Amino acid sequence: MIPYREIFWQIKSIWLFYVLAVVSTGIFIYGIVAHIRLWKKVSSKSDISHTKYAVKKAILDALLGRRILQGDIQSGIMHLLIFWGFILLFIGTTLLAAHDYLVSFLKGRNYLIFSALMEIGGGLLFTGIAWAIIRRYIQRIPRLERRLEDALVPLWLLLVVISGFLLEGIRLAYQQPPWSEWSFIGHGIASFFKQAGSHDIYPYLWWIHAGVSLTFIAGIPYTKLFHALSAPASIYLHEASSGDSFDLEDESVFNLHESVFFDACMRCGRCVDVCPSTGAGEPFAPRDFIQAIRHELWMGNSSLGDIRFLLNPVENNIEEKIWFCTTCRACLEVCPVYGATFDVVVKKRIDAVEDGTNVPKLMNQTLEKLFKYDNPWESSKKKRGAWADGLDITEITRSNHEVDICYFVGCTTSFDDTAVNIARSLSKILKIAGVNFGILGKKEPCCGDIAKRMGELGLSLEQMEKCINIFDEHNIKDVVTSSPHCFHTFKNEYENIEFRARHYTLLLYELLSQGKLKFKNEINAKVTYHDPCYLGRYNRIFDEPRKIITSIPGLTLIEMKHNRENSLCCGGGGGRMWQELGGDTKMSNVRIREADETGAEIIITACPLCRIMLEDAKKTEELKNIRQVMDINELILESIDGN
Repeated sequence: MIPYREIFWQIKSIWLFYVLAVVSTGIFIYGIVAHIRLWKKVSSKSDISHTKYAVKKAILDALLGRRILQGDIQSGIMHLLIFWGFILLFIGTTLLAAHDYLVSFLKGRNYLIFSALMEIGGGLLFTGIAWAIIRRYIQRIPRLERRLEDALVPLWLLLVVISGFLLEGIRLAYQQPPWSEWSFIGHGIASFFKQAGSHDIYPYLWWIHAGVSLTFIAGIPYTKLFHALSAPASIYLHEASSGDSFDLEDESVFNLHESVFFDACMRCGRCVDVCPSTGAGEPFAPRDFIQAIRHELWMGNSSLGDIRFLLNPVENNIEEKIWFCTTCRACLEVCPVYGATFDVVVKKRIDAVEDGTNVPKLMNQTLEKLFKYDNPWESSKKKRGAWADGLDITEITRSNHEVDICYFVGCTTSFDDTAVNIARSLSKILKIAGVNFGILGKKEPCCGDIAKRMGELGLSLEQMEKCINIFDEHNIKDVVTSSPHCFHTFKNEYENIEFRARHYTLLLYELLSQGKLKFKNEINAKVTYHDPCYLGRYNRIFDEPRKIITSIPGLTLIEMKHNRENSLCCGGGGGRMWQELGGDTKMSNVRIREADETGAEIIITACPLCRIMLEDAKKTEELKNIRQVMDINELILESIDGN
């Protein structure tokens, strides 16, 4: 006897099934179309570059789970079980339809292999769903929410799988074909049923399974399961989308990737786990913010309202909470679908600044200073170059002496009493190394970073234009910065620039490699290094600072638990340096306590904002080991000069 299976065995009124299938498919397609319409309506025009790398990235991250396995292997395996179980069952159902309507090929060995693969798919799916329920409701993983949707959707899917296995088991119990062991799960279930009663039960269970499955398919676009379609699209568009995120002439706020990301967000909570604001007990969580934005877009741009009928948003007052974000980029580092929540925050800040509503008082004062005096610190432009008094440094705007490098000091390094020593130390190091450099002095403008992170996009563009004009006027082609924020802005956010931008750690590493930095004095101490967000996560500069530190004789570098791309933010970015926002604790205090736990005596950083924040934290914490906060420049100068 050739192995085979009768498709609609014991089922009458097949026409009713087809009617239900058409209705289910229609509801499904309508939901897909509703999403696409919304994305087109709320998105700015983005150029999509269809590259092989974007396709490769989507395959590795979406289909093979590379992204979701990072940081939480158990979660990654669980999702892969669900994903591939669902895919196998979907392919199997498609093949079954093709067999019934097109070419009859599921016979003999083909049918046996088909049966085994369907069992494997169902087994994977059941295991993954059960694991997901255990993680959320028994282990109660803190980052996972427990809303109505989070319970009903997996139970719904579980019912599809269980009813399918029961249906197979009852059929095998009655038919008892010699090849039943190929359907190994169904074969096991069949042993619990008697042949006599199976014949009568089967049609009722078949309609239950069909009804549950068809309503499940219809409901995919209206629940969190839409993530299965939107997540691969979000991953692909993260690489392929190249639209201008901050187009002043475009009324649309979000680009296509962001619009898709809002619907691809699964509320997994990974961003919440790493958000420094959430960790400090502040009223901001990236996941809640994104869900609130998503709900707002649907309610304001769809005649259906929010089609996620099981999801009730809990976030409110998002206009007030956007100021807590430090734009540290930690959320993007862990998001499985590459959601840049911090970019969305900045866009909401742009709206708030343009409307003049819900902008903190100190933020307004800071922006006014920046507009009037080219810096957020002092009500004066004249003091900008005062840090260089007595150092005999060439001032490019007042000298005919040509220099190789323009040292762009930056606002914070020029004015803050703690950060000023960074500029003085670097200048002394460059002089000792024989570098021909100069500064812009009191004519140095702000690079535009501060205004942009605070949402004053117009002012940011003005500052950028000032910098470009002064660089062009004095033929400046090589710029070195103290601040990672200035470096990032020059390197990644200026368009069509004709100068090279480097952070000072890159220059110092170059000098070290050329043998121009010679250390004379041992510094016998245990140190730990704090990665600044805009140097590390934004620009992937992790190794150069560490190589500089470990080259200094006597030093022992001990890494903190959170380092490199997983570094904790100091709390000074995103305009937070110029605000007073309350939380359970300060981010800088959390960070310096972690540094203290390493047993290190000195915490080193490479950013003026980090230097200030960590110094302030040191003064308020009772630390056992950390006795000093230093910039890399200060440490190097101590070793090569000793004075």
